[in-house]
Amino acid sequence: MKYYLYHIPGKKIGVTTNLTERVENQQGYHQWEYEVIYATEDIMEISKMEINMQKAMGYRVDRQLYKDLYNNNFKQLNNMDINITEMTTTFPCPVNKLKGRLMDDIGMQWETDSGPVGITKKSIDWIMDNVKTSQYTKDRCYVYNKAFARWFDNHDAYDRHVLDNAKQMNIMDQYNGNTRSGALAPTGIRQEKCDDCDCMSHFDLIRKWAKERGLYDKGDPKTQALKLVEEVGETCKAILNNDQDEIIDGIGDCVVVLTNLAELVDCPIEDCVEIAYNEIAKRKGKMVNGTFKKD
Repeated sequence: MKYYLYHIPGKKIGVTTNLTERVENQQGYHQWEYEVIYATEDIMEISKMEINMQKAMGYRVDRQLYKDLYNNNFKQLNNMDINITEMTTTFPCPVNKLKGRLMDDIGMQWETDSGPVGITKKSIDWIMDNVKTSQYTKDRCYVYNKAFARWFDNHDAYDRHVLDNAKQMNIMDQYNGNTRSGALAPTGIRQEKCDDCDCMSHFDLIRKWAKERGLYDKGDPKTQALKLVEEVGETCKAILNNDQDEIIDGIGDCVVVLTNLAELVDCPIEDCVEIAYNEIAKRKGKMVNGTFKKD
């Protein structure tokens, strides 16, 4: 098997065995937006090179070697075992006990098929906002790996969020150095906090808003679908009236409803958009009467 060390300028250094799936399909980058630095069949060599390049270029430094991330899908954290599958990460406890268990494991990291994830104070907030109870037992709960990994990619979760003081000092001691406020340490930890809203995408904010109002507990996909039809109708009316403000408001309302509808059918809106884009990305056709007609 060949391992590729890739570089997304200004973003990250990573390793993968499948550039198309990992970098292009999962992370959404085009071929011209990343470069392959090195390729080898030696997993130990590529693992060490990844860490060294991350340090040299000032990116977040993985806390585990690449070779250690794929030993087993069943991973032992400090205080609990988690089960990692292609789609989900499952925690061995009910939702109402999960936050405490996660707090005990702050600083831990693991790899999913969609990318590296881990436990920080801010990622715990994301997990608690997006966790779902297993359909088989209330004693287990899970999050979707793709959505979790995307949150890390979009929000520089390791770089922006401070670990608890004890673990942070332990990591810093390994390097026998201090960092100035706002600067990146060799481990990729930033000595500053961010506001909650700055650390959440608009989709995250919509889901947070909806969850606080009980929409996901008491909502129904059918009623959201009807709500979407209503919002689309209002948007069409605004277009016919050439009312720019109402057009913008209508499009935004449609996105809000679609985000909630996606959540109610257990498929995050980001995944829906990605699937749709992957279908149209290579589609060819031509414009006919103001509409794109595929070949």
